[in-house]
Amino acid sequence: MTHVVTEACINCKYTDCVDVCPVDCFLEGPNFLTIDPDECIDCAVCIPECPVNAIYAEEDLPKDQLHMTAINAELVKSPNYKTLTKRKEPLPDHEAWADKTGKLPELKR
Repeated sequence: MTHVVTEACINCKYTDCVDVCPVDCFLEGPNFLTIDPDECIDCAVCIPECPVNAIYAEEDLPKDQLHMTAINAELVKSPNYKTLTKRKEPLPDHEAWADKTGKLPELKR
């Protein structure tokens, strides 16, 4: 996997990253985005676009987010996650969740 979306995205789902992706590698679930590793070209333009710093190159993942590599790989295969090609509004209560940590129990698969 080239890039990984971390827990910071949960319950925010900002899609600024989707707008700049040249290959449409983002998938949208109920309260999270993930990156399809087979589609991602490792261009990294999405990283600075995320308002909550939720996207990392796999080799730069913080130690407390290493588990998200497997979760991203799992969600790419989920029928609940569909390719997203255009920016959308974030979730209604995104501001309340933006600075929270430990959001993994909130992830909807």
